Amino acid sequence: MTKRIFIWVAHPKAGSLNAALAERYAKGARAKGADVRIMHLADMAPEAGYSEGQDLSPDIQVWQDNISWADHVMIVHPYWWGAMPAQAKAVMDAGLQSGFAYKYHGRGLGWDKLLDGRTGDAIITADTPTWLDTLLYRSPGRRVMRNQVMKFVGVKPRNVVLFGSVKLAKPEKIARWLSRAESMGAAAA
Repeated sequence: MTKRIFIWVAHPKAGSLNAALAERYAKGARAKGADVRIMHLADMAPEAGYSEGQDLSPDIQVWQDNISWADHVMIVHPYWWGAMPAQAKAVMDAGLQSGFAYKYHGRGLGWDKLLDGRTGDAIITADTPTWLDTLLYRSPGRRVMRNQVMKFVGVKPRNVVLFGSVKLAKPEKIARWLSRAESMGAAAA
């Protein structure tokens, strides 16, 4: 069976390193026979806020359709002030809502993971060196993506990685990151 992979480039600027990483991930996945869809935050016009029962914007509906279609989800985003960009978070707030991504059990603490059965990868880029993010900050961006996003909705995390420092990276290091993204895509397929 052909693996269906949805890649979301959660960077608000077109032509970013995140977009290049996504393209290389897609290249690796396609080389192994996967069917790949890519969506860019830079091309989306989502609503800024969210309230339960609110109609979703067409872009958020397409984003949800892509996740529903996929066997595997890959998110690539920059790490700004300890988190993903606000615009990306707004998409997740609206798109990963109750009834689509999860459903709480009445008054108890339990919930159904409505995206169960999918796997996921994430690539996070940062100006913070990976070793510093790990030792000083204890990997908050990676922990949130793995635990409070993917696992919460039933997506089984495979690889959640941080590439940094982007601003200090020489072309050879960026080439290694691009190669790793391609390898991750091939492994996901």
